[in-house]
Amino acid sequence: MGFRKKNKSPPVLSHEFVIQNHADMVSCLAMVILLGLMFEVTAKFAIMFITVQYNVTQVLEGKTEPVNFYQYGPKDAATVVFYLLIAVILHALIQEYILDKMNRRLHLSKTKHSKFNESGQLAAFYLFSFMWGCSILTAAEFATNPTFLWEGYPHTHMGFQVKFFYICQIAYWLHALPELYFQKVRKEDIPRQLYYICLYVVHITGAYVLNLHRLGLVLLVPHYLVELLFHASRLFYFSDENKQKGFTLWALLFVIARLLTLTISVLTFGFGLPRTDNQGFSLAEGNFNVLTIRMTCLAAICLTQAWMMWKFINFQLKKWREHSQNQGFKKKTTSPKSKPQKREPARGGASNGIVKSDDRTSPRARKAKAS
Repeated sequence: MGFRKKNKSPPVLSHEFVIQNHADMVSCLAMVILLGLMFEVTAKFAIMFITVQYNVTQVLEGKTEPVNFYQYGPKDAATVVFYLLIAVILHALIQEYILDKMNRRLHLSKTKHSKFNESGQLAAFYLFSFMWGCSILTAAEFATNPTFLWEGYPHTHMGFQVKFFYICQIAYWLHALPELYFQKVRKEDIPRQLYYICLYVVHITGAYVLNLHRLGLVLLVPHYLVELLFHASRLFYFSDENKQKGFTLWALLFVIARLLTLTISVLTFGFGLPRTDNQGFSLAEGNFNVLTIRMTCLAAICLTQAWMMWKFINFQLKKWREHSQNQGFKKKTTSPKSKPQKREPARGGASNGIVKSDDRTSPRARKAKAS
C-alpha cells in the first residue's frame, strides 16, 4: 500500500514492491501529466487528459448569454485515464489514513478485514456519488416532469456537471480492476467483485455512449443510496455484531429500488422513446432510437435486476437459516437439565438398594430361632 512505512524493502519492480509503492508511482505519473501544462509543446496533450473535452456553445431561447454544453468523443478516454489515476491515489489515502487505523483498533479476522476494507471504500464512493447525483437532479426538472427522460432524444448535449460525473464514474469503476491486485484480494472474492465491477462499467458506459445519460443518472442515484446503506450497515456490524437494524432497512429499500428501476426502464424504453419524433439509427447524430437497441437495453436492465434479486433472496435465506440454527442452539443450551428419577423402594422396605426385612419367616430369622 502506498504512503506506508516499510521495515523491509522488497526487490525493485517485484510484485511486493509494486503493491507497496503503487500509489507513489501513480502519483508521479499524474504529476508528469500536470507538469505538461507548463510547456507549450506538451500543453495541448496535457489538457486533453485533465479537462473535459468537446464543448459546444449555444444560445438558448429567452437567454442572451451563450451556454456551454458538452458532447462525448474518443478524447474522453484520455480524461478517463487521468481520473483513474486520481482514483487510485484517493483509494490509497482512504485506506492508509482511515481504514487501516480503524482495523488496528477493531482487531478483525482476515476475512472480516477484507470485507471491512471493501465496504469502507465503497461507502465513501457511494456517499460522494449520491450527493453529487442529487445536486445534479435538483437542477433538472425530473421531479415535476418525468417525460424529460425521453423528450428531445437524442440528448447529445450535456452540462459540465453531468459529463464530469460520468467521466468520474467510469474512471472509478475501471480503477477497481487493478485494485484487485494492489489490495491482494482473496481469490475466492475476486469473481464476486469482478461481476459487479463489470456490470457497473458496462451499464454506465452504455448510458453515456447511447446518449441515455438522463436515464442513467436517475437510476444510479437511488441505487447508490441503497448500496450506501448496506455498506454502512456492514461497517457498523463489524464494529459491533449487535448492530443489525440497518440490514432490515436495507432489505426493504433494496426491493423498492429494484421495482423503481424496472418501472422507470419499462416506461422509458417501452412507452417514451417509441413515441418520440426522432426514430432511427445515426452515429453522426448520436441517435440510437431503434427497436433493437431499445429492447437490448431493456433486456440488459431487466436481467441485471433479476440477477440482483436472485442474489438478494439467496442472501436472505442464508441469513434466515443461520438465525434459525443459532436460536435452536441457544434453546438447547438454556433448557433445564432433566432431574434424576427417584427409585421406588423395593418390597419389604428396601431403601437405597438395601433390603431390610422384619419378616420373621425369613431364612435368617428361622436360623436364629433354631439356634
